[in-house]
Amino acid sequence: MATIRKEFRSARSADEVWAAVRKFEAVHEMAPGFVTATKMEPSGARLVTFANGTEIREWLVSSNDAERRLVYAITDHPKIQHYSAAAQVVEDGDGCRFVWTVDFLPDAMAELQAASMEAGLAAMAKALG
Repeated sequence: MATIRKEFRSARSADEVWAAVRKFEAVHEMAPGFVTATKMEPSGARLVTFANGTEIREWLVSSNDAERRLVYAITDHPKIQHYSAAAQVVEDGDGCRFVWTVDFLPDAMAELQAASMEAGLAAMAKALG
């Protein structure tokens, strides 16, 4: 199983960044330009539309305010055997760090996943930095 971890530092407080991250239904606000729309479905999943038109259904696994950690999964994509992601906001001096970790199969997705995460991270760093 492949794992990719990306992070950026923000001058904003951990509480301020967490307030944006914890809004599972509004990832398009946290990563504008990378994500163009988020639609909550009656099942509880969010349907995320990316800038290239791709749509992915993501399920909330857990959200922990005390740890400022949100975990989500992709469970029904035909090309993905396993996908679990954690986004965490950690206090760091006067600001904070946003840490995004994704575990996935097949391993062959690594190059595409890394490029996607870089684009997403750039959008989030711009919006939350």
